[in-house]
Amino acid sequence: MTESHEPSAAAEDKRHLRTIKSFVMRAGRMTEGQQRGLDLGWPKFGLKLEDGAQDFDAVFARQAPRTFEIGFGMGHSTLEMAAAAPEQDFIGVEVHRPGVGALLNGLMTQNLSNVRVYSCDALEVLRNCVADASLDRVLLFFPDPWHKARHHKRRIVQPAFAELIRQKLKIGGVLHMATDWEAYAEYMLEVMNVAPGYQNMAADGHYVPRPQERPITKFERRGERLGHGVWDLKFQRTI
Repeated sequence: MTESHEPSAAAEDKRHLRTIKSFVMRAGRMTEGQQRGLDLGWPKFGLKLEDGAQDFDAVFARQAPRTFEIGFGMGHSTLEMAAAAPEQDFIGVEVHRPGVGALLNGLMTQNLSNVRVYSCDALEVLRNCVADASLDRVLLFFPDPWHKARHHKRRIVQPAFAELIRQKLKIGGVLHMATDWEAYAEYMLEVMNVAPGYQNMAADGHYVPRPQERPITKFERRGERLGHGVWDLKFQRTI
């Protein structure tokens, strides 16, 4: 009997998570405010992937509940959450520079100090900069659904993603996801329901009502008026 050299499913998941990006880099024009954010806000609030593992208690100069947000877009929700919970700390990651500049400008405008920002791949930050069992929450709001079947491999929510997040969450920590694509919500549910070490926090084992701490975006309000749905999923690390 010969030994198989085919990669295991877990190994394939990890390889895909490393090599297949869930986002597309887009060039965008900077507004004056966004450029101001990058020029003046980055030295105050920016963190670099190449600096490696961080002691976030030292970064924020305190111990506090810590939220990690993957892909904050233009930063509107991040700003609202940080302003509403000054006793908590937030680490936001976004690849698109105009959004990074917008968030940094907002932090300065609102005089907030409980947010730090990375401008790179969030999964690389999690692997290289965040200690295991150190996060209270991970947020993934409205990721690209990659709705065509041939692009599903690009979806960020994969078994290896679930395991990486589980490692970084504290026991009892929560992964909160939201999407306005029902098919993607169903896919997320399928992945997370079989992911080891998690418990679905929905009473019916499906979706939770929109939590008050997740801000409603302008896009979401417009969608609600048109009858579009939004699905929230919360999974808690158990082991």
